[in-house]
Amino acid sequence: MLRSMYSGVSGMRGFQTKLDVIGNNIANVNTIGFKAGRVMFKDILSQSVAGVTAPEEGTQGGTNAKQVGLGVSIAAIDTLHTAGSAMTTNVPTDVRIDGDGFFAVRASEDQETPYLTRAGNFYLDAARQLVTSDGYFVLAEGGEPITLDEGVTSFSISQDGTIISIGADGTTEPTDFKIGVVKVTNPSGLEKVGGNMYRVTPNAILGGEVEVVAANSAEFGTGAIIAGQLEMSNVDLTNEFTEMIVAQRGFQANSRIITTSDEVLQEVVNLKR
Repeated sequence: MLRSMYSGVSGMRGFQTKLDVIGNNIANVNTIGFKAGRVMFKDILSQSVAGVTAPEEGTQGGTNAKQVGLGVSIAAIDTLHTAGSAMTTNVPTDVRIDGDGFFAVRASEDQETPYLTRAGNFYLDAARQLVTSDGYFVLAEGGEPITLDEGVTSFSISQDGTIISIGADGTTEPTDFKIGVVKVTNPSGLEKVGGNMYRVTPNAILGGEVEVVAANSAEFGTGAIIAGQLEMSNVDLTNEFTEMIVAQRGFQANSRIITTSDEVLQEVVNLKR
């Protein structure tokens, strides 16, 4: 069979994957804390028709190798951890990280390694615990869940994550809780698990050990926590629709390769009548 046909098939598969990623990005254009993905391609090992010959001065010149490419494959599907736009909500429990870091959340006390998220739409449940929309516990600096005292009727959150109680007479007093932040060495190494959350992998944090530290810290390099705002998706629709056009035309071009290869094979079959 013709090599060009299989090259065209590999190209169509690659651009189909690219369209899948673009479709997911566009679907999550308004998802809080969502990070867009992109597809990177690489060529498949080429078949050598002829090798290289070294030149001999005064006798003969060198020749280059003759190679035929065998198609394309997916090199990587990257997650772009650039900052999203800020959306002001003025809700005290809505927070975003202005800089590096992730919020740490845990489904239960038995879960050893917490999940990470950039979505800061938190709530106080009936037990006065700070939780996500899915009921996951938001962890404080040090890794413990945050539970406010009964006497705290109103509060605010400072840039270092400290929860400050506001009394009936307007006086303020810091509580014992600080919303913690996790600094990730390689954010692209995190694994998406759905629900705006990521799972820590050994390629994201060496050893996979998660340390929940203070926000707005020069020592740890974590960003400040901004209350009353949420981080929007970093999906750029202009870029996504442009990439969609590129993927569509690439898919069409590769389909033409298959069609042309099929016509060539048909002519070969017709040689014997």
